[in-house]
Amino acid sequence: MIHPTATLLISCPDQRGLVAKIANFIYANGGNIIHADQHTDFAAGLFLTRIEWQLEGFNLPRDIIGAAFNAIAQPLGAKWELHFSDTIPRLAIWVSRQDHCLYDLIWRQRAKEMAAEIPLIISNHPHLKVVADQFGIDFHHIPINKDNKAEQEAKHLELLQQYQIDLVVLAKYMQIVSSDFISKFPQIINIHHSFLPAFVGANPYHRAFERGVKVIGATAHYATPELDAGPIIEQDVFRVSHRDEVEDLIRKGKDLERVVLARAVRLHLQNRVLVYGNRTVVFE
Repeated sequence: MIHPTATLLISCPDQRGLVAKIANFIYANGGNIIHADQHTDFAAGLFLTRIEWQLEGFNLPRDIIGAAFNAIAQPLGAKWELHFSDTIPRLAIWVSRQDHCLYDLIWRQRAKEMAAEIPLIISNHPHLKVVADQFGIDFHHIPINKDNKAEQEAKHLELLQQYQIDLVVLAKYMQIVSSDFISKFPQIINIHHSFLPAFVGANPYHRAFERGVKVIGATAHYATPELDAGPIIEQDVFRVSHRDEVEDLIRKGKDLERVVLARAVRLHLQNRVLVYGNRTVVFE
């Protein structure tokens, strides 16, 4: 996008006149709305919206837009986020031994499919340092187990602060992130196969093959203290048949994990995901 934009993500109790009040805030300050989307969850009694406008010609300086809008948001009981399109987020990718999602994210970022920087890769194994070196990304090997988890997670937090990280992507990071860590850094996206909860633990594709599953899938979601149960951002599935061997299931599963994780990260970076409760609205 040639001209920078501002985006508001808003959720508030549903009530009359919300669209007019929000749009008028932008109009009254000389803004030109280029995207607007909304959803009402009648069961929850919530109004949710994403509205984006051009900053060129907007009368308010960036540093006071938030305070000015908050004067409108507070009487509405609204929760809101303000984002600017020319602010480039910084990602940390966490991995274990598998490299397919790591390579895919780096490739998409280098191909400018994602507006982000990737200055940091963290792993509980040393194996993927070669990938980080190949692309000139800093790599930190932080082995972790049940005895040193708190100590090692403190190192993770120090690195995230040092590198000014905005989002952590768990790209097949085969460790459980503690609830204490998530409370201190909640911006985490995870990817996993969709055999859960039927096939937990090791070798899920082998067990799914033995069961004769007909569909395999992948799920990308925000991490929460409840394992693999956070708000879902993106999912997809492939059908499989009796002709598929375990290797075929693994290959198809990896393909899905790449695509689903990339979609979820891109939607987050474009400020198109609004979380409420344990659900998301995705404004595509």
